[in-house]
Amino acid sequence: MTVGRRRPEPEQSQGHGSGISIGGDNIAPLQNVVGQNISNVHQSASVERATVDVETVRDLLAAFRTELDRNGSALPNAQVLRAIADSIDTSLTTPDTHTPGTLRGTVQALPALVAGTVVQQGGEALAHAIAGWLS
Repeated sequence: MTVGRRRPEPEQSQGHGSGISIGGDNIAPLQNVVGQNISNVHQSASVERATVDVETVRDLLAAFRTELDRNGSALPNAQVLRAIADSIDTSLTTPDTHTPGTLRGTVQALPALVAGTVVQQGGEALAHAIAGWLS
């Protein structure tokens, strides 16, 4: 009777098991857990300790409103986004003890509301600026 020996498996590189490696020669498209290709994926980075002033937030708010006016007819939630813009404007002009809480709620809600729309970049930039201003 012959006793079989199991061949040792080659060692895997760091990050084994995830299916995604950062760096190296990755040329295949990313796939989610059910095997569907993921396309139109955008990466962004923010500097956590960047100083943002209220004027930067106001400038981004004005740009966001311009985008809303230009593309409002194509947005299913344009009225909600305009109401959020008005709320941000009110919070910036009327300092109040409730302002940080209101703005934090906006920072959390705005990216989800603009996701996949023509105003996504402006909305996300505004949310990041407010978060930087509050920190």
